[in-house]
Amino acid sequence: MTAGPLVVLVGPMGVGKSTVGALVADRLGCAYRDTDDDIVAEQGRTIADIFVDEGEPVFRAIEKSAVHKALAEHEGVLALGGGSVLDADTRALLAGHRVVYLSMDVEEAVQRTGLNAARPLLAVNPRRQWRELMEARRHLYTEVARAVVPTDGRTPEEVAQAVLDALELKEA
Repeated sequence: MTAGPLVVLVGPMGVGKSTVGALVADRLGCAYRDTDDDIVAEQGRTIADIFVDEGEPVFRAIEKSAVHKALAEHEGVLALGGGSVLDADTRALLAGHRVVYLSMDVEEAVQRTGLNAARPLLAVNPRRQWRELMEARRHLYTEVARAVVPTDGRTPEEVAQAVLDALELKEA
């Protein structure tokens, strides 16, 4: 096991990485960190604004830097942005970490994300765009994950417990 986070959560937007990550951190008695929050704090603007103002390639470079920094610094529970696994260097860095892929089906995703303008990649026809994103990313989430935890029809508390169980981690 390499140094770094105790648990890393990956998965699509809206799957509940932030909510579940905070619950898992609480149960383990450690800190929680979200790389999307790091980016917003560092950039002083929303992720949607970065996408609109600078474009996706600039955002992905910022995201890569934030993820690499968090993997090196953070020792608690870490949630990564939905697209962070697109970067091969990031995927390589995740090897050896306790990575959990939180999964959900398209109907649940649309219910959770809706037509949220804060999600720039789902701005038009969210159902189709979410399916296309998942076709491009599902194998990457699976590649980096030690465990896959479905979230469909489960409460955040049930998902948090499933994460702990999947990694055989005990509550503090």
